Amino acid sequence: MLDSQVRGAHVYRSQDGARVVREWCEREIAACPELTALPAMETELGTTRAFRAPGGDGDPVVLLSGTNFNTATSVELIRALAVDRPVISLDLPGQPGLSCDVRPRGARVKAYGTWLDQVLPLLTDRPALVLGHSLGAMVALAASPSPLVGALVLVSPAGLTAAGTTPELLRAALPWMIGPRDSKSTRLLNAMSGRAHVAEGVHPLAPWMTLVGRYCRTSLAPAPLPMECLRPWRKKPITVATGSEDTLFSPARLHGPAYRLLGAEIHVMEGLGHLGPLEDPAPVAALLRELG
Repeated sequence: MLDSQVRGAHVYRSQDGARVVREWCEREIAACPELTALPAMETELGTTRAFRAPGGDGDPVVLLSGTNFNTATSVELIRALAVDRPVISLDLPGQPGLSCDVRPRGARVKAYGTWLDQVLPLLTDRPALVLGHSLGAMVALAASPSPLVGALVLVSPAGLTAAGTTPELLRAALPWMIGPRDSKSTRLLNAMSGRAHVAEGVHPLAPWMTLVGRYCRTSLAPAPLPMECLRPWRKKPITVATGSEDTLFSPARLHGPAYRLLGAEIHVMEGLGHLGPLEDPAPVAALLRELG
């Protein structure tokens, strides 16, 4: 059951909206026979859903998606990673998807860190690579560097510095928030992508983003994490990467904080934007391959 001390706002604007979003997610996952649903986990942040794809002999990877994304939107990324290793994908509580639809309130960072500490032993009995994208990276850093975390791979990570923005991104985001439809969702997704990955027609993820805009209360980018969260991670292998065209967490924006706070250099993924792992999974798979 959800702890009353961390109960916050519901993600969905209505029960009908929740049903529509969840049905979309279930259809996308059902269309990927490689994915197997793991038993639902009851946590302090409510029911958590996780899915597993078998893979190669590499160390398993636990995938934590970014704001408004989840297992269902990451099927192609999961397939690419599973060539080398088993993949376990978690839907974050408090984000659109199949986990609990109530957001943490108050000490959000601590709540997410405690949640990941709680679920990780239920997912793996050997050290795993934890791959966090954007918000998912912040969740990873909020957790404890337990023996079950072999290494962190943080892609376009929130939590190290404030997110940037551009006039183009704002011009795309505001109309999408006011009246979401696929054309506006495409414009927003294109604004978050590298130029080589801009969709000429309707973006493949536009129907999903239209549902998010229509039925969900989207959350803002989280603030930088306090030093007490980050300092313990300096003893673990950490890879920080971002797209060369990421407007939210650019290489220049991340370089100083990543080195100062985590002792990590920035791996620049050429031609990718903020949605890098979804634009082209290959560079992320290559980063994981270097770790085991």
